[in-house]
Amino acid sequence: MYPLKFENIYFDKIWGGRDLELFRSNLPEGDIGESWDVACHPHGTSVVANGEYKGMKLDELIKKVGSEIIGTSISKEWFPLLVKLINAKDKLSVQVHPDDRYGMQAEGEMGKTEAWYVVEAFEGANLVVGTKDCTREQFKKAIETGEFDELMNQIPVQKGDVYFVKSGLVHAIGEGVIIAEIQQNSDTTYRVYDYNRGRELHIDKALDVVNLSLRGEKSRGLLVQRNGFSKTYYCLCEHFALELYEVTESFKECSDNERFYIFTVVEGAGEIISNGNKESIRKGDSILIPASLGEYEIKGVVKLLKSFVPNMEKSKQEILSEVVTE
Repeated sequence: MYPLKFENIYFDKIWGGRDLELFRSNLPEGDIGESWDVACHPHGTSVVANGEYKGMKLDELIKKVGSEIIGTSISKEWFPLLVKLINAKDKLSVQVHPDDRYGMQAEGEMGKTEAWYVVEAFEGANLVVGTKDCTREQFKKAIETGEFDELMNQIPVQKGDVYFVKSGLVHAIGEGVIIAEIQQNSDTTYRVYDYNRGRELHIDKALDVVNLSLRGEKSRGLLVQRNGFSKTYYCLCEHFALELYEVTESFKECSDNERFYIFTVVEGAGEIISNGNKESIRKGDSILIPASLGEYEIKGVVKLLKSFVPNMEKSKQEILSEVVTE
């Protein structure tokens, strides 16, 4: 096996734009709102862009090699993660996602918990994460009147900010940002308000799943310095872990037979070296590290997000050991 790159899957959105052209040259025409970069979903499945398996769909590759790519602890029946880049030139709808139980009952797929990393923040960049001490009655009235602004916890953001968006949290991506979104493999969104743009709303389902007690706060993370790189632990939940590597020279790691890793480049450029294979990487790329890869090295001046489905106990022990060491 080798590190896998994939073709970008682009989606035209009414709130999208052309800002991904800052670091990509393959955008189709239109207002591009989303690029699905590692995906295995009925609405979009990645196609391998490099090496021996070039041209093969990710679901087909999983059927062919199974745990060699996804790991022994990951179900072959449902790929667990979806990695996107989102370009919002205009604000997205006010929305909420269900948890797994509701998602399976109502939609036949998992719920959606996600994390956002701000790749670019332009003038006026903002996100909405949660509400300002909003009661259920106030929320229902806002749905009826469309007067959400006073209730929403709108936060100005800058490049490098990270937010954890748990299922049930009311949220919206504001205008003026490029976001790297790491999420459960689900495409279920319940729109509460859409600024009179004529798209379908899902008010009853949204009211079923919304949790107004949830608060959205910027993730501070735990920073650990190493020779040639630093690592920040940002998010850890049963669905995924999210870490940021800031590489100034290089680092070496080994794959995990139980799970795959995904690296998403959010700044700079470099290369991944493994088993005699060398793959260049640059801003905007996402690369899947197969579970059976073995040792690999990443070189360059580059920032990468690492996402994976964790062994919770193992990850907690790793973070705890870093706290003790520090």
